[in-house]
Amino acid sequence: MSSSPPPGWYRDPSYPLTERWWDGTAWTDHRRQPDQPVPPVLQPQPPSAKGLGRTKVVALAVVGAVLVAGAVTGGVLLLGGDGGGDGGQETRTATSSPTSDADGSDSPSPTKSATASPSGDPNTVVDDLNGIAFPIPDGWENGDGSAEDDAVLVTDDGIYDCPGDNGLCRTGTVVSRTVTGSSETSPKVLAENDIEDAANDAYDRDELDRRPYNGITGHEVVASGSVAVAGRAGYYVRWRVTTGAGPGGYVQSLVFPSSSGSEAPVLVRFAVDAGDDGPPVGDIDEIVEGIRAVGDADTETGGGVGSSLGPS
Repeated sequence: MSSSPPPGWYRDPSYPLTERWWDGTAWTDHRRQPDQPVPPVLQPQPPSAKGLGRTKVVALAVVGAVLVAGAVTGGVLLLGGDGGGDGGQETRTATSSPTSDADGSDSPSPTKSATASPSGDPNTVVDDLNGIAFPIPDGWENGDGSAEDDAVLVTDDGIYDCPGDNGLCRTGTVVSRTVTGSSETSPKVLAENDIEDAANDAYDRDELDRRPYNGITGHEVVASGSVAVAGRAGYYVRWRVTTGAGPGGYVQSLVFPSSSGSEAPVLVRFAVDAGDDGPPVGDIDEIVEGIRAVGDADTETGGGVGSSLGPS
């Protein structure tokens, strides 16, 4: 049996006049109109959408989502809250369920967040699914292969022994996820609902229920407001958290519309340690300002269209 084609845009087997995103394992719900007609012989076809397994779906504030039985593995991230910043705890559960697509064929729902991929430019990392490219500042590297879920960037100083419970920690991480399964599209509401979960994931408890920093003891909102990201209007919230062990750190939730596909909201989380051993907090601003839409003429050269990040 031949191996599956690599992730990319291919002719949609259900709607031949459109292109659909293939994540390397399954079809997603992201579709687009091709810039120009592509002869069928030049456009490879991934396997039929029928009967493919489901991997991971990232969802914020899931409203009325119904999962039916099927067989494959994945994780659903449920981000709740009332819009006031008191988001619910992150929950990861095993799911399955091929569902019927809009065209009536048996195919999975959107399956996984985009992963970082090389761009051909050593100073850039590309999130193909969301159609954006991240700059790589000094002291950072491509997060692919770091074992951090959905990481696009991580600090290049490696890992260290956590100051609290046993485990390994990292001084800085940036993850990029697609927001699906929610009727909410407001970047402000989504960012405010996510920030508590972002803080807890980074500095409170890990997936093994350990407390690598002996938990969060307090937080302060140090900045929030509207920001232009890759030419789109977004919103961010930044906290400074204190912890029971270690210097604590800064976390930020940034949400803005995707530049490609269905234009679903994109969630980018930042976590950087405070203290002398952590990266400069200004790296967060540098990364946000350098995010570009893939295909932008300046994508490969870095620099971005993000506005300056000041308190709202």
